Amino acid sequence: MSNGDPVIEARGIVKWFRDPVDTQVLKGVDLKVMRGEFASVMGKSGCGKSTLLYILSTMDTDYSGELLLDGERITGAPHEHLSRLRNEKIGFVFQFHYLIPEFTVLRNVMLPGLKRGLLTEREVEERAMTHLRTMGVDHQAQKRANQVSGGEKQRVAIARALINEPLILMCDEPTGNLDSRNSDIVLGIFKGLSAKGQSLLVVTHDEDFALNTDRTIVMDDGRVVDHGKEMSV
Repeated sequence: MSNGDPVIEARGIVKWFRDPVDTQVLKGVDLKVMRGEFASVMGKSGCGKSTLLYILSTMDTDYSGELLLDGERITGAPHEHLSRLRNEKIGFVFQFHYLIPEFTVLRNVMLPGLKRGLLTEREVEERAMTHLRTMGVDHQAQKRANQVSGGEKQRVAIARALINEPLILMCDEPTGNLDSRNSDIVLGIFKGLSAKGQSLLVVTHDEDFALNTDRTIVMDDGRVVDHGKEMSV
């Protein structure tokens, strides 16, 4: 449930693709996600929703407009600063899990925590195991990532995204590669995280998934055409 405080805010975001021809992908997008809110973004393929998510996550900095994260204006910030913010404040889950196949499940989850360097390796391991238990895959911790099922891989990827206790979890079609059973499991995990106050922004094409979020933002042709029902403070 939102407390009315924006965790991330986009103001007038414009994005062009320049190759092979000039194409405007985002056309002045305004968007807020409130602290503790579980928001989804829907729209036809090619409407710009994934492009917007990559800008919001600071992985794409080639845009005009203004982006604020946790109240800080981060547009134009140095790449080193953005990299640190990503590791500290943003968790990202892709449609494909991008686990390192030869590493164990546990090690994959630990990596961002070790990179941040605030906790000892033992503390990172304990936190990773806690998240794996939440995901229901702690029994797979010592298996290599390429030895677990597709649905389990995605749950491991969610645990990895949560290891640094991010302010917001951003997800690009997180159930797009899963069957209905595993999609339901992932949705249940997200709802559980939301109930504990985790902010989530999920790009999805799954209407049933979107209906289970607090608010659905609809995009069309590079614009937000429906901000959904704003959450009450």
